[in-house]
Amino acid sequence: MADRDKYSVLLPTYNERENLPIIIWLLVKYFNESGYDYEIIVIDDGSPDKTLDVAKQLQKIYGSEKIVLRPREKKLGLGTAYIHGIKHATGNFIIIMDADLSHHPKFIPEFIQKQKEGNFDVVSGTRYIGDGGVAGWDFRRKLVSRGANYITQILLRPGASDLTGSFRLYKKEVLQKLVNSCISKGYVFQMEMIIRARQFGYTIGEVPISFVDRVYGESKLGGSEIIQFLKGLLYLFATT
Repeated sequence: MADRDKYSVLLPTYNERENLPIIIWLLVKYFNESGYDYEIIVIDDGSPDKTLDVAKQLQKIYGSEKIVLRPREKKLGLGTAYIHGIKHATGNFIIIMDADLSHHPKFIPEFIQKQKEGNFDVVSGTRYIGDGGVAGWDFRRKLVSRGANYITQILLRPGASDLTGSFRLYKKEVLQKLVNSCISKGYVFQMEMIIRARQFGYTIGEVPISFVDRVYGESKLGGSEIIQFLKGLLYLFATT
């Protein structure tokens, strides 16, 4: 059965025209080298920088079977992007990652390997164990990230070392169920996914990843996100 597996990568994009050709090139390269069947679903939320035009060019290069375009009219957020993407995914596994090059596709074969080893429902990339880490973050960002993770570990005991990361592999039906049960938006959404996974008794494997801060474009994590994160954390603590 193993070689029948197909991996659908969901790439939500918003103003990623510089990054998209690179990330797609890397994805194609690592999938081809490892021989797994795949498709890349680009979910562009009406980027004013014409990310979609770039995606159309890439589709011409790599073919419409590999590059699937499922754009939306405007910016509707991550959670709904995944719901939208799952509907169109033909793989039995789904990989979610950022399109801004903070997640390197070279880790995907490791995710797949890990999943097969333990038949995990979820495999999560972690910056906090083994060789994992963050490149390009100043001390404050690292402190906030570690601090947020630490508080979360104590309050929620999630059974995973990196909750706010968004580089993960899911069995399709597992992701479907999790997305449907998640209420949070934005930054907290990734965290809630792992908490719900634990609630439902899903198994979680972890792969150490190095996370690279955005190459182009502005970082999306500011003061308001931190407040959002803490609010979301308390909400999850109260409801799980």
